[in-house]
Amino acid sequence: MTERPSYILFITDQQRYDHLGCNGHPVLKTPNIDAIADEGVTYDRFYVASPVCMPNRASLMTCRMPSSHGVRSLGIPLSHDNVTFVELMRAAGYDTALIGKSHLQNVTDWPHKLDPQEPRDGFAAPPDDLAVAIRSDLDNGTYQYEREAFFEDETAEVPLPFYGFDKYVAVTRHGFNTGGDHARHVRTTAPDAFAQRGRTNQFAHDYTCPQAIRTKVPEEQYSTSYIADRTCEFLESRRGNPTPFLLMVSFPDPHHPFTPPGKYWDMYKPEDMEIPSAYTADDWDAPDYVTIAEKNRAADPSLGQMSGYSVAVSAREAQEARALTCGMIAMVDDAVGRIRATAQEYGVTGNTVQIYTSDHGDHLGEHRLLFKGAEQYDSLTHVPFIWADPKGESGKRSSDLAQTHDIGTTILEHAGIEGSIGMQGEVMAVAGGAGRDAAHIQYETQRTQEAFGVRPRVHSIVHGRYRLSIYLGPCRNELFDLENDPGEMTNLWDSAEHATVRAMLVETLAEMEIAAVDRVPLPTAEA
Repeated sequence: MTERPSYILFITDQQRYDHLGCNGHPVLKTPNIDAIADEGVTYDRFYVASPVCMPNRASLMTCRMPSSHGVRSLGIPLSHDNVTFVELMRAAGYDTALIGKSHLQNVTDWPHKLDPQEPRDGFAAPPDDLAVAIRSDLDNGTYQYEREAFFEDETAEVPLPFYGFDKYVAVTRHGFNTGGDHARHVRTTAPDAFAQRGRTNQFAHDYTCPQAIRTKVPEEQYSTSYIADRTCEFLESRRGNPTPFLLMVSFPDPHHPFTPPGKYWDMYKPEDMEIPSAYTADDWDAPDYVTIAEKNRAADPSLGQMSGYSVAVSAREAQEARALTCGMIAMVDDAVGRIRATAQEYGVTGNTVQIYTSDHGDHLGEHRLLFKGAEQYDSLTHVPFIWADPKGESGKRSSDLAQTHDIGTTILEHAGIEGSIGMQGEVMAVAGGAGRDAAHIQYETQRTQEAFGVRPRVHSIVHGRYRLSIYLGPCRNELFDLENDPGEMTNLWDSAEHATVRAMLVETLAEMEIAAVDRVPLPTAEA
């Protein structure tokens, strides 16, 4: 039997496709990630299954769409009823490890944002155990392992395996305020650095961008460094170990707050960043969700300091956010370089596939917005993906369409492991597959929003040169020609000239929605 390959999967949080040197960023330098691209295949059309953390990370793990695995929005833990591709690899004899961010469960103790549903006058309200149409146990103790409260007990340990990972080094949340094992480490080994955490302890600066925080936490105690340290230790421990492994290295950056530490804060200058075209286009017909965001920001300039949803920003604020994001990515790139050098030193690269991706993007000023939300622009849904197999092609770029839930399916195929019935990912060409004709994206959120309505939901496809999105609620549906209008500035939904294209895409989306309906659990008898 030939030696089975190992896998290192690097994943960042909230990194757009175009924010890598190898993907054409005009200023940002990412030599170590670019080196992975030089050794493998870089996908130019790789999309998420959902442009938000928990649903897309659940799709990565389960090889399934959000409507199937159940994590439709933030706030829904991934049920253990789902089989993960990591569990399949573990069952096939692989060592499995996750170092860094998981976010398969809730990480805060904040209450949900659902509007209460009050019984109508004269109607009997159902008892609590019958109030929701499906019973679940998603609030029991086995889904609390990433919450802040769990790690307050210094002796508490996450039971293993964790969704298939035999080793889990937890880094929860983002920026200077990460929790989990990282917070414990800093608190015990560098209490002075731990005391410097927090918005009120930051260095003075003149940035006005929401959530720009110049942390006093030194580089060596920052989460990116901690993840690199623990990963290098794991790789060092592999010396002479013939057992194949799957190692997921998951960085919380460059997700907001924008907190690049030390030299990374001013490594890139705002004035060197491109100003998005929405700030200079005189004839842009801004959609309602942009004008509403601008109205809300004008009424409350501090809006966005704690928000995780899209907020309107000025051109200068967009440049600041981009510069700080580049600093955070540069730090990740340095960490990737350290990890790759350690893997080389300890002899685990000869048969190890290295993969790089992100869980979703960020507006970063596109359409005059920052962060992410129900909007489905390319800046949120289109992310990097690089596959470097030492026994495969090198220095190649692919225009094939692929998605996050294809990653696990492709790794399983490459490793010679059968997937579970009901997994929905497609095998990419890097593992001999045919790929997909269209990308299918699903989004939902808890919060009622003026532009999107109650519990906004939008489903999209990217097919050929077009992106089509259908919103459940008051928001106008969208059709964009990504070839002629890569900035997605002209909505063609009502264009008579594009009526045939729109009808074809709606039909394709309907077919993909039907295909995404679960075929599991399986029947237990003929009838």
